[in-house]
Amino acid sequence: FEKDDSGRIAILPFYLYVMRTVSLTQARIDMSELDEDSDGFLQPHEMEAYIRGLIPNLAQLRDMPSAFVQMYCRIAARKFFFFCDPHRRGKACIKKVLLSNCLQELMELHQESEEEVTDTEQAENWFSLTSAQRICDMFLALDKDTNGTLSKQELKEYADGTLTEIFVERVFDEHVRRSKVGGGNSREMDFESFLDFVLALENKDTPEGLTYLFRCLDLNGRGFLTTADIHTLFRDVHQKWIEGGNYELCIEDVRDEIWDMVKPADPLRIALADLLSCKQGGTIASMLIDVRGFWAHDNRENLLQEEEEQVEEA
Repeated sequence: FEKDDSGRIAILPFYLYVMRTVSLTQARIDMSELDEDSDGFLQPHEMEAYIRGLIPNLAQLRDMPSAFVQMYCRIAARKFFFFCDPHRRGKACIKKVLLSNCLQELMELHQESEEEVTDTEQAENWFSLTSAQRICDMFLALDKDTNGTLSKQELKEYADGTLTEIFVERVFDEHVRRSKVGGGNSREMDFESFLDFVLALENKDTPEGLTYLFRCLDLNGRGFLTTADIHTLFRDVHQKWIEGGNYELCIEDVRDEIWDMVKPADPLRIALADLLSCKQGGTIASMLIDVRGFWAHDNRENLLQEEEEQVEEA
């Protein structure tokens, strides 16, 4: 703590520190009590039980309809596993959970009443009731045949159909388990896999989100992207771009621009480490999988100017 000339510290930072320490200690006790095999890890049902126990004490969640509680806990718990279980072992380390941004984000719902939070802030917080209902409604809207899972064709309608076909194919190749029904040939995305998919797309700039997406971009599973991979991936974006009535563009120019943005350690290939270190990995992933993402990059200067004008007006 910063001291003044008399060696004293400010009350508020110290108070907040004590509150956070007490909160983390209580969270650790609660999680440890739910850890059935006492191995220091929580399984999905244990994490869901922890979240269910918090709901009555979280100002923005305590009035949640009882019929939605189970679904909410599934949605909320999935974010912890997406970020705290990178190897997908089905269990999250309690210590890692306690230090994660996820827990901090969840606890924000405890500190503020819903009236004080804007609609935008609610939508941006994965753990808010608004966000959970949005995710649930999105899945139900995509599930046209109401069988509880999504086919490739159904997932292609995500985000108004702006994702490329090759990306959706690769998502199923890398992140959707083959169904045991129908001789193992049918493969559909269950709700948990859909949550991972949404988390990756909404957190493209994080190592976890970018790792998920890189597996899809790595067409041959070699651990790196070549100029040929970039050309293949962007070809679908280019097609949607032209179908949308936009100006003609050269795929090779976009490929070269991506190479300039990344500046890979090996000039002939882009590895995941290169995307992470260039600090523009999320933007590049968007450019390669989503025509709307490429449009945002292509119009970044105009969008930035509009944001500045809105700030000035406010």
